[in-house]
Amino acid sequence: MLRLATPDDAPALAEMLARSFHDDPVSVWAHPHAGKRPRRIARFFAGRLTTLVPHELTWTTAERDAAALWAPPDAWAVPPGELLRGFGALTPRRAPLTLWGLGGVERVHPRERHLYLAVLGVDPPRQGQGLGSRLLAPGLEVCDREGVGAYLETAKARNVVFYERHGFRVRDELRLPRGPKVWLMWRAPR
Repeated sequence: MLRLATPDDAPALAEMLARSFHDDPVSVWAHPHAGKRPRRIARFFAGRLTTLVPHELTWTTAERDAAALWAPPDAWAVPPGELLRGFGALTPRRAPLTLWGLGGVERVHPRERHLYLAVLGVDPPRQGQGLGSRLLAPGLEVCDREGVGAYLETAKARNVVFYERHGFRVRDELRLPRGPKVWLMWRAPR
């Protein structure tokens, strides 16, 4: 059963998302030390949850083993306060490259009205059971009802196929500096 996430869900969801994104190419690129990565990316997701949960566009399961974090049309950019808190999760050597690369992703973010799928994650033991598809549905319903597009970025080739099954199309690609390729995907409202 899906439900809107609350601030009380944030700690458990941040830990689950850290497990879900442990092998994500952008997570590995931003946090190359595998032993420190879980704590660092959990901190990043805690920031995303703090920012996005109040918009009531973040869905999870009763077990908190998956989550979809959507940003409304006027709030897709990472707020400066969240960015500064997240900066502390980066190593000083890695921070300039990471911030430059992620800034490049933000610079090509669409300006037309849309909902932004900031994060979709499923705990690894639960992947492949349809939770990701179920969690996409409420956000896509909002897009269709309000007549706005949906946008996301992914750095996993297998995710491109998954999102295409849900109506997304690759709009562009870019490569992070000394890092992975990122696919930029758009879904028109239906």
